Amino acid sequence: MTGLKKKPADVRRAPAARRGHPQEPRLIQNERELIALCLALAGRGASLSAAERAAAKGIAPMADRSMVERARRLIGQGSDPLGGVFLRLRSSEVRRRLGAVYTPAPIVESMLSWCAEQGAPERVIDPGAGSGRYLMAAALRFPQARLIGVELDPVAALMLRANLTVHGCIERATIVVEDFRQAALERIDGRTLFIGNPPYVRHHEIGEAWKNWFAESAHSYGLRASKLAGLHIHFFLRALQLAQPNDIGAFITSAEWLDVNYGATLRRLLADQLGGVAVHVLDARAMPFENTATTGAITCFKVGQPSQGLRVRAVESMETLNGLSKGDVVPWDNVRKAARWSPLFKPARVVPEGYVELGELCRVHRGQVTGSNDVWIAGEHARRLPGSVLIPTITRARDLLSAGAQLDDAQPLRCVVDLPADLDVLDAEAKKAVKRFLTWARQQGADQSYIARHRKAWWSVGLKQPAPILSTYMARRAPAFVRNLCDARHINIAHGLYPRQDMPAAKLDALASWLRHNVITEDGRTYAGGLTKFEPKELERVLIPNLDALGA
Repeated sequence: MTGLKKKPADVRRAPAARRGHPQEPRLIQNERELIALCLALAGRGASLSAAERAAAKGIAPMADRSMVERARRLIGQGSDPLGGVFLRLRSSEVRRRLGAVYTPAPIVESMLSWCAEQGAPERVIDPGAGSGRYLMAAALRFPQARLIGVELDPVAALMLRANLTVHGCIERATIVVEDFRQAALERIDGRTLFIGNPPYVRHHEIGEAWKNWFAESAHSYGLRASKLAGLHIHFFLRALQLAQPNDIGAFITSAEWLDVNYGATLRRLLADQLGGVAVHVLDARAMPFENTATTGAITCFKVGQPSQGLRVRAVESMETLNGLSKGDVVPWDNVRKAARWSPLFKPARVVPEGYVELGELCRVHRGQVTGSNDVWIAGEHARRLPGSVLIPTITRARDLLSAGAQLDDAQPLRCVVDLPADLDVLDAEAKKAVKRFLTWARQQGADQSYIARHRKAWWSVGLKQPAPILSTYMARRAPAFVRNLCDARHINIAHGLYPRQDMPAAKLDALASWLRHNVITEDGRTYAGGLTKFEPKELERVLIPNLDALGA
């Protein structure tokens, strides 16, 4: 969802003073009060959608005129008090499930500045409108444009309606309370501007039907699409379905799609049908999303208008966005050849003499995905299983963070139940215990997880062989590199470094030590909450001295 001109102000009620002493203003306490305030601001004649009416059922417009007028005044001054209340009342966990992240004003203004340079649109569509920060700002920039806010959450839609009413532009606005992917929006003769912050929802929260929709829709454009793609990538594709030549767009999202495999669909869309013009990547330290430290990417496109190249720029702070007018143009031939796009935003690496990429010495493999840690990480439910199937394993990042330079004792580690695909290799007693366990596991749904259904045998996790060096891959710090002296296995919370050729123990010690002291967070990428993540290929690209220079 979406941003306005100031940090959202909250709405307080100022009760009468008692005994001559002023009282602290009272905050709105719950969503019912927020809805009541929205209803009062929208007015009794507001034409609510069915979803909004359902959300407001049994709630009367707020009668406290002082609070209503205070909210009206703050909105008129360019603030977003309703959005501020919403962010306070809704927990981050609940908002995260709907991808409800609100955009700061400098980003909104910069995106609209770029859009205005392309010419005034006939219509502005925000596909995840939230409280209406983009649409309110667009209403000022484009006083003749129709405003379309698509928003799935009816409470947010009520905030949007209230804000647009106060701004005096509700008569040229349409609020669609529906999923953008299925919203029926008519075609028009003039230009449409698609602008906003598509909701960031990871694939785990996306239903199979919508994953199929994404795959089928991408196929209609000649593209393969991964079902691991997040919801924001779905929104780019839907914008293309609705767009016509000469339409333009600017979306801000998490920047992860620049590199990951499931972002390839969006990269292809921008290179071809969607008409990518520019990508501006905001450093996580710029805090592009309120209360969330993550790397953001502002993507600009012009449908059916191929550009000479993709303008790319790394932005260190929101103060230097400058209307999205700067950046280096990379020819499309070079962009299309790039499997990952983040290197386009960095100066060409100078490889010091005598250095090589880690990948030349080691393969980096993420640990195995269990599909259901509650089942496959051993606990009381696995106590009757034979010891041969209980494998000491790195199952938490802290197993490595607390180990120091080397892990030499597997005793404190939890075990993973790693059963053979062919249960007939077990003796009769062990096989009987395993079958009892599998009956219980089925009752927990362990055979129905996505991972289990795609294994040769749903019960066989298939842990990789012990890696001589283990590393964390996501933390609020640089990775921990630990020598694995006790042959512990690892699941997907860690990476294993496997030498491509035999490497003496002393060299492995020296390599782990060098990595421990020299790999920094800037070598990875930053995600929500300030987490720095290293994908296997990124770790393989880390430059290290060659073996002779490592000593030992």
